Amino acid sequence: MFGIGMPELIVILIVALIVIGPKRLPDIAKALGKGVSEFKRGMESVKEELNVDEIRKDAGDLKDSLLFGSKEKAEDGAAQAGVRETPEGKTGQNHEK
Repeated sequence: MFGIGMPELIVILIVALIVIGPKRLPDIAKALGKGVSEFKRGMESVKEELNVDEIRKDAGDLKDSLLFGSKEKAEDGAAQAGVRETPEGKTGQNHEK
């Protein structure tokens, strides 16, 4: 996760036990756990509001169409961008809006 192995984690717990004390350590751990879970819920709500997953999927589709030249994906991306194919097979901006 953060490059922290088991020995480092044990040292951190021992230092926390010495500094905070055995009586307050469970309360602080509980509060820390609640804070982390609240932060995760907040981040999920932000992701939902911003539609991050849909934007990431659309960006991936556009990247695939640009990199691999898939005609179906390229046509879908062009339709979304307002680009149409001319009779000569070239693409141009769609001004018929």
